[in-house]
Amino acid sequence: MTGAIADDLLTAQASADPYAVFDALRREDPVHWSGPHRAWLVTRYADVSAAFADKALSNDRVRPVLAKQREERERNENQHGARRAEAGGDDGRPASASERVLALMSGWMVVSDPPVHTRLRKLAAGAFKGQRIAVMDARITALVDELLDGFLRGSGEQDLISEVAYPLPATVIATMLGAPPSDRDLFREWSDELALVAFGTGGAARAERHERALRGLNEMDAYFRGLVAQRRAEPGEDMLSAMMSTDESDTQTSRDGLSDDELVAMCALLLFAGHETTTNSIANATLALLRDPAALAALREDPSLLNTAVEELLRYDGPIKVINRWVVAETELAGRTILPGERVHLVLASADRDPDKFADPDTLDLTRSPNPHVAFGKGIHACIGAQLARMETRIAVGRIVERLPGLALAREPVWKDALASRSMETLVVTH
Repeated sequence: MTGAIADDLLTAQASADPYAVFDALRREDPVHWSGPHRAWLVTRYADVSAAFADKALSNDRVRPVLAKQREERERNENQHGARRAEAGGDDGRPASASERVLALMSGWMVVSDPPVHTRLRKLAAGAFKGQRIAVMDARITALVDELLDGFLRGSGEQDLISEVAYPLPATVIATMLGAPPSDRDLFREWSDELALVAFGTGGAARAERHERALRGLNEMDAYFRGLVAQRRAEPGEDMLSAMMSTDESDTQTSRDGLSDDELVAMCALLLFAGHETTTNSIANATLALLRDPAALAALREDPSLLNTAVEELLRYDGPIKVINRWVVAETELAGRTILPGERVHLVLASADRDPDKFADPDTLDLTRSPNPHVAFGKGIHACIGAQLARMETRIAVGRIVERLPGLALAREPVWKDALASRSMETLVVTH
């Protein structure tokens, strides 16, 4: 190493342009212990790929944090003589908002390992069959055009995120779960509150973030329990009804369907993960094209480039910067010994700009093929909704390019200081 490396990914500079930080980490210390994040930062493509397959790096990363918080609370209460034993209870003082948020999130499929993850993913897979997603094409196109109609009625400087990229995925998810599209504002609000915790967003005080997330989770839990009860009584053609059904040819699946608790957790996960990532994908892709007029002109001239263009835009500036792993056994990455109880941050955005894997990685090449990016993860934990996210991004970007020929960036975007997500506060444009 040539000296101290900038490794705080939550500074204003790193939030606005993390790629210079990633480049330095890849070159100088590709598996780097970060004091600010108290975690290993893994930044090379080969190492990130290896980490995805390393069973010592657990995706069950919420329960250990929850257990640690409970242990610390009990220890503090014992020290102050404040603990009151209750039959079947932890102690006499209510758990903190942080604990309760983590407890609600701990049942999500995305933070579980096999065999729990295998079972949940298998039971949810029917709702994500290719043909089920494919029939959404016309509906999503109509939604995008409806949003663009409203956007075009405006004039002067407008925020493309709040008007198009933000409402689209909430409406799509509401439709797919069989919820009224008019409830999309509720979905958006809950997703935003949860993002304060799940994506390591800076700014608000920790206690305030967890209190807001807890309120959102409680409201969302009650809402989805009502929806689950309704769909159990009156199944429909929606994704929630599909997750309730079982495959009678599979004896394991048919006798072991998703419980109401698991269905509620799955709905919450689909809402949150699908909303944030798709909003970011559409917004980041649009910004990348606006900053590369030649690429934008090429896509306008040849719309057949759209499929490869979306894959390249996901690689170039994807929706997620970092995903986390919890170390459950000693392992080694790039010569570094990683110990149990430590955390590992797999920096997807850095892996997708690794020159050892991608030629001219900082160049936006809409014809790049093959394009084995890891924007949606890899292996058994690859995003189950990736096909839907790709479809929404493809349709939205294609219609924006076609219908807004005069689109121009009005001011530099403001990036959120989030560790995990690559997201803007606003994308102000003129048309």
